[in-house]
Amino acid sequence: MSIFVGVDQIEKVFELTGGGKYIALKGINLQIKKGEFVSLIGHSGCGKSTLLNMIAGLDLPTDGLVTLEGKRVTKPGPDRMVVFQNYSLLPWRTVRENIALAVDSVMKDLPAGERKAIVEKHINMVGLRPHADKPPTMLSGGQKQRVAIARALAIRPKLLLLDEPFGALDALTRGNLQEQLMQICEENQVTAVMVTHDIDEAVLLSDRIVMLTNGPESKIGDILEVDIPRPRKRMEVVEHPSYYSLRSEMIYFLNQQKRIKKLRARKTTAISRHGLEKINLEIGFVPLTACAPLAIAQEKGFFRKHGLDDVHLVRETSWRGIVDGIAGGYLDAAQMPSGMPIWMTLGGHRNRPLPVVSSLTMTRNGNAITLSRQFFEQGVQSLGDFRKYLLQTREKRHTMGVVHPASMHNLLLRYWLAAGGIDPDSDVHIQTIPPAQMVVDLQNGSIDGYCVGEPWNLRAVEEGVGFTIATDLEVWFGHPGKVLGVREEWAQKYPNTHIALTKALLEACYYCSRPENAEEIRQILARPEYVSTDPNFIQLGDPNHTTCDLDHPMREYAHHLFYAESAVNRPSRTEQVWIMTQLARWGDTPFPRNWVEIVERVCRVGVFSTAARELGLDINYTRQPIEFFDGVKFSADDPISYLNSLKIKRDFSIAEVVLDTPISTAA
Repeated sequence: MSIFVGVDQIEKVFELTGGGKYIALKGINLQIKKGEFVSLIGHSGCGKSTLLNMIAGLDLPTDGLVTLEGKRVTKPGPDRMVVFQNYSLLPWRTVRENIALAVDSVMKDLPAGERKAIVEKHINMVGLRPHADKPPTMLSGGQKQRVAIARALAIRPKLLLLDEPFGALDALTRGNLQEQLMQICEENQVTAVMVTHDIDEAVLLSDRIVMLTNGPESKIGDILEVDIPRPRKRMEVVEHPSYYSLRSEMIYFLNQQKRIKKLRARKTTAISRHGLEKINLEIGFVPLTACAPLAIAQEKGFFRKHGLDDVHLVRETSWRGIVDGIAGGYLDAAQMPSGMPIWMTLGGHRNRPLPVVSSLTMTRNGNAITLSRQFFEQGVQSLGDFRKYLLQTREKRHTMGVVHPASMHNLLLRYWLAAGGIDPDSDVHIQTIPPAQMVVDLQNGSIDGYCVGEPWNLRAVEEGVGFTIATDLEVWFGHPGKVLGVREEWAQKYPNTHIALTKALLEACYYCSRPENAEEIRQILARPEYVSTDPNFIQLGDPNHTTCDLDHPMREYAHHLFYAESAVNRPSRTEQVWIMTQLARWGDTPFPRNWVEIVERVCRVGVFSTAARELGLDINYTRQPIEFFDGVKFSADDPISYLNSLKIKRDFSIAEVVLDTPISTAA
């Protein structure tokens, strides 16, 4: 279909009293097809109504243009009708007269009889025949809104614009009007744009949902396609598989915008001191045992010791929040799954390469694969048993949870499954779920298992809902778990700060590795601002003491390795190349033809070496191939041949990945 409404590079600037300017909207691009219903959502002040008014012609953009059927919108017109929340009815006229006033004004060339017929038709359309001769003062709020909708539709506008039309109505009236509006729009092929704060209303009515970021300079943060077939019924929509995922996407977006607003309010320009370019940092983390180095650097004063006097740790509920914070520039640095820097650099986020670098591996190990207890009761105690069970239950859908496509949890789970002859995309369904939600979803049966970091494996065991079938000790001992990630441009702008941050966290990693500190660390991590859990779910200790033993009470604990003499914390290019092969193997990103350049830019070994040297640490490193549980070794000498040798994989692509002009990787 051709574009019916076009919004092209809209910018709206308001002059402030006493001078100055407020940029409400910036760079808004939107195309709407004929017959489409589009909703605009976002927090108050994000410019939803401003955008609607510019489409209506009630206001003009400072820059850019709005078109309707290819013609520029410069003023209001009868081809666009707006329904406001406050009804805007003339109190001295009846229902019939309010509608007739609009019809007579716009359609004055039609015979009086035809105009009267149009009025009566629309009175019937909105179910107001018994109230046709009543003034607005004798109507309920829902009835007044129906008059406003009838008046808008009666003049046969090309575009219906609704500004929170049901916001002031009670739930029952709102629900009935929503269904009436849907029916009217479908029967008459009405194109509509609606501003709403109600996410359920947006899902019910819309073909697409446009989500606007916070102002100033609000822009389109994302657009959701609503794939629920029409006609829709309120009570039936909730049963569609997409309903809760769409709802969840909007809730996440709105919550994230709220968090960003708080970060913006706290964010100041870079404060330089102690020879550092920036000492005020916002560092993101996800509540897992692996966040220990960040918590300890904060609580034991390692940030301050190395000149970082104003560090705020930002607790995100999921890795998606970390990605958005780094991509949006709201976070200076973040704890990341080890695959995330490569994934973002290769364009995993929104298909736009964003160079992210890592100078420190903060943890190794710490992950496990947990299955629902029902599998154990069915005799599943190994990978081979699991494959046999899947073959016997092909008619069932088995869902496994991971925390992010670029996380080691996803890559380890997929490797483990594929090594056992299980295709992770066709034999099971892998779903991205926030870590803290894993146990709840396992308990209610919406997933069959997951791969995640502690304490969520131990917690499933302690609560009797799952068991650990394999730990990372058995899949890839010593794999990188969580790393420090910053944008490449940030590392270039603040080189001394980057080294200071690496030093503080490296010292914290050493502190976390000391057995005498384990109890103190458990108590710190259990606090609400960090993992917010019972200290008994946080176990730190000798990784060789307990392994997965199903003959005992199915107990497992974290195997985090925070520091060791064997360069545990040094970024490894070999490991990052393997991660690149796995992202390509499963179709997440292409394998970069210029992989040597990519891995050199991501792995900031120079920053790590400088930090370790200034701390007086002797980090010996000898490059070794990676060894997996299935006997396969990976050396990074010929990654493409390795990819081709894999039996279970997707059709992968090889492409040159074009990044911004490279910066020096010596530091």
